[in-house]
Amino acid sequence: MPLDLTVLLSGGCAGTAVDVTLFPLDTVKTRLQSKQGFRASGGFSGIYSGLGPVALGSAPGAATFFLSYEFSKSKLAPLCGERYLPLVHMASACLGEVVSCGIRVPIEVIKQRAQINSSQSSISMSGRSGQLRYPCAHRGHQAACPDQQLAVQHQHLP
Repeated sequence: MPLDLTVLLSGGCAGTAVDVTLFPLDTVKTRLQSKQGFRASGGFSGIYSGLGPVALGSAPGAATFFLSYEFSKSKLAPLCGERYLPLVHMASACLGEVVSCGIRVPIEVIKQRAQINSSQSSISMSGRSGQLRYPCAHRGHQAACPDQQLAVQHQHLP
């Protein structure tokens, strides 16, 4: 099996296993941090609300991290000496995280919305066509990435 495919499958499986296993704990943490309070945001009921988007987004997010990490490491390592290999690993991990955040951040927002309000799913099937309906659909990508404008503004700081 080629290295890229191995990295993709291994990263995807590992990310999904971790996210699904720790999901109930993450739901409790999210509800404890909610402005509504733990009980008002669902308490221990619906502890798996929002698991669907996490299960769907976890594998691609983790796979892109590991694929980007391995790719950048393979390109940077020959350019540096043995002494600088820790820096190569750090830079590769940073690049992998930046790339995978493009997938993880929108999924995380959808997940947290579903965890806080367990009576309304963030993604629901509508009608016979089975189309996905997202919350705040009229706001476009800003609904899933509310802080994107702030992040873009900070990139231009000297």
